[in-house]
Amino acid sequence: MSRLSNSVTRSVVLCDRRGDPTGVADLVQAHEGDGKLHKAFSVFVFRNAGTEVLLQQRSRRKKLFALRWANTCCSHPASQNEALAEVAQRRLHDELGFSVPVREVGSFVYQAKDPGSGLSEYEHDTVLVGEAPSELAVEPNPTEIAAWRWVPVVDLQSDLAANAERYAPWLPMALRIALAGVAGPLDAERENG
Repeated sequence: MSRLSNSVTRSVVLCDRRGDPTGVADLVQAHEGDGKLHKAFSVFVFRNAGTEVLLQQRSRRKKLFALRWANTCCSHPASQNEALAEVAQRRLHDELGFSVPVREVGSFVYQAKDPGSGLSEYEHDTVLVGEAPSELAVEPNPTEIAAWRWVPVVDLQSDLAANAERYAPWLPMALRIALAGVAGPLDAERENG
C-alpha cells in the first residue's frame, strides 16, 4: 500500500499493534527486511447502495505489489496529528481526481513480503469507506494507477477466492472490514440524509 519513490524521502508513523504512535521512520527503511510496524490506511469507495466497489490496479512503478489489484486507494499518514479522513480524501484526489466523504470503520495489522521487490508491508491499516454518486468522474494519476474499474462486490469476493495472486495481500481482510462497516451505516445515512 505504499508509494515508495526514489526522488522523494517521506516518513511514516511507527506504531504498536494497537496503532498507538511510537516514532517515525523513513518510508523506504520501514519497508526493508520484514518491515517496521507503521500506520497506513485503505479507502473503499462504493456505489449503487454498496453493491459495487472501485478498484485500482497499482502502477508498475510501485515498489511493492506492482500491477496487483487493490482497493480504491491507500497510503500512509505523514503525521500523527492529522485527521485520517482528511488525509484519505486528499489521497483519493491525488490518485483518482475526486474526493468523497469517508469514515473509519475498523483496523487490522498485517505483514506481507513482496516476492518481486523483496520489500515488506508491516502495517496497522485503518479502513475507511465512502459512497460515490452513480456518475463520478475518475481521473487516475498514471504514476499511481495502471487501471481502474467498478466491480460488483460479489464478483470481487469470488475472484479473490479463486485468484488471490492478482490482488494486493491486504485486500481480503480490508474488504471484510469495509463490508461490515458499510452494511447498515451507509443505509442509515441515506435514510437520514
